[in-house]
Amino acid sequence: MKVTENELRGKSVMSEEGLYLGIMRNSTVDSTTGELVGILVEPSDDIDPRLYHLDNQGNLVFPFNSIKSVKDVIIIGGQ
Repeated sequence: MKVTENELRGKSVMSEEGLYLGIMRNSTVDSTTGELVGILVEPSDDIDPRLYHLDNQGNLVFPFNSIKSVKDVIIIGGQ
């Protein structure tokens, strides 16, 4: 299955356990290979962002390979 970054942006992001993490806002790309390496998630008010890796703007950062499923929402696993 092929999914573009534009199809991911704006989707809700949840953990495998069903915790709402936030909204996918952007991605990070390896400048050498062009490979997607991470997604940036605007954190939900219901989570403590200090428990997660954050970028300089306060977005949650998850490795791209932690995405388990993409349908109506993005499911993240292996945190």
